[in-house]
Amino acid sequence: MNFALIGAAGFVAPRHLRAIRDTGHELLAAYDPNDSVGVMDSYFPQADFFTEFERFDRHLEKVKRSGQHIDYVAVCSPNYLHDAHIRFGLRLGADVICEKPLVLNPWNVEALREMEQETGRKIYTILQLRLHPAIIALREAVRATAANDKHEVNLTYITSRGKWYYTSWKGDLSKSGGIATNIGIHFFDMLQWVFGPVQENTVHLHTHDRACGFLELERARVRWFLSINADTLPEEVQAKGSRTFRSITVDEKELEFSEGFADLHTMSYQDILGGKGFGLEEAGIAIQTVHEIRKAAPVGLSGDYHPLAALPLAGHPFGR
Repeated sequence: MNFALIGAAGFVAPRHLRAIRDTGHELLAAYDPNDSVGVMDSYFPQADFFTEFERFDRHLEKVKRSGQHIDYVAVCSPNYLHDAHIRFGLRLGADVICEKPLVLNPWNVEALREMEQETGRKIYTILQLRLHPAIIALREAVRATAANDKHEVNLTYITSRGKWYYTSWKGDLSKSGGIATNIGIHFFDMLQWVFGPVQENTVHLHTHDRACGFLELERARVRWFLSINADTLPEEVQAKGSRTFRSITVDEKELEFSEGFADLHTMSYQDILGGKGFGLEEAGIAIQTVHEIRKAAPVGLSGDYHPLAALPLAGHPFGR
């Protein structure tokens, strides 16, 4: 099958390029305003590339008129552009595979549902943690417990970012959706997939470099902490020179899932191309959660909060 890709210079694009190649399909064309896309040489050196969307659009129309069909459009662009780029793919007559967050707001999901019906095409998203063996095993273990059991969960995800982050679209709340959306949405999806729907959603802190809160799920009480500030890393992690820390404890037992991420995008593509995959229904769950987090007024350090919430707050690096 034939693919087109939007956002070829982005961080996540190589995973999609690899997935397209490893599932045996072809990338015909790619687009990105940034021309630093030498990574394409490792996957599809013959693919056409455009830095202007209008020329990319016209090229794909020519491809269609020549008798070739674009079967899928892969969207790896900045979060705030996903909605428009998904719509472009549907209007082209293609199915769409879009990185998470699929869109920023719940009402965007409903509008896309209408467009799916109008075009007869399908929208898929990448929810790779649902395919991770350790997460699947956890879900099965939770389902084997009594339905009224409430598990105690602590989620910590710290992925250090430098000053560039705040200059990029990722540091703009209106474009990225903020920390909970940009780096946390796949965890919020995973938590609800494992432990059931949200019953309570409390935000304790939400600043430029961290967010933390409490989720009461059907089968769990979750204290979560997300940060892009290296100073929030545990001392033992900093001592090793590491800049990322990922931890999930369930009933005080650490869930080991540090490995097994390399092929999850390819597995996602295999499911989608095999007639499965995750669509709007699945994507909308976490989008609703992070939207509520983004709009919530933080309550401060009261109630049941994550232990790292008490760390000293940091000022914005540019004094904003």
